[in-house]
Amino acid sequence: LAARFNRSEISMTELEEAIDRVLAGPERRSRVISEKEKKVIAYHEAGHALVSHALPNADPVHKVSIVSRGRALGYTLTLPTEDRFLVTRSELIDELAMLLGGRVAEELVFDEPTTGAQDDIQRSTRIAKQMVMQFGMSDLGPLQFGENESQPFLGRDFGHIKDYSDSVAAKVDSEVHRLIEEAHDEAREIVTKYRDKLDLMVERLLEKESLEKEEVS
Repeated sequence: LAARFNRSEISMTELEEAIDRVLAGPERRSRVISEKEKKVIAYHEAGHALVSHALPNADPVHKVSIVSRGRALGYTLTLPTEDRFLVTRSELIDELAMLLGGRVAEELVFDEPTTGAQDDIQRSTRIAKQMVMQFGMSDLGPLQFGENESQPFLGRDFGHIKDYSDSVAAKVDSEVHRLIEEAHDEAREIVTKYRDKLDLMVERLLEKESLEKEEVS
């Protein structure tokens, strides 16, 4: 990147851009987005950032952007303050709320969600299922439900083996649903409480397109 712009040194600008490219893909300035959709995207990303900033166990917000990159129309980057090998239940709970913050902002401001929350919903559902079925972090107790059958030497994974009854499966579904609903409610409470901060962040995003961590906090 530095060579492309005939620079003799690599600065933080090039390093930040390199990180963004690896995480979200190259910028797509050629993608034409209407002002209406740009506003929806701004509220979506600001919702993520606001909820993450308000929760004590969520990773700090590093960057918020409404610049289209790769397949993403915008993105919110959160990073831990130190290397971490274990994740607590409270950290996962806060991550669920952060992931749903974008959809909640859409619901609150525009009275209906968009398809922009698809990836967030997939990720939050996967985390909630892992909490219940693998990590023993639900009211069902420290139990694992199901096993993954794989052939590592063949490089194949044949998927999930169900080793529990239909009645237990219903309880698992109920627990996953409860975790998602509670995270959604918490995110909505935060976005509602700090609606003025949300509007201010959106105003800045529409003006600058990207906000660094100092501007978010």
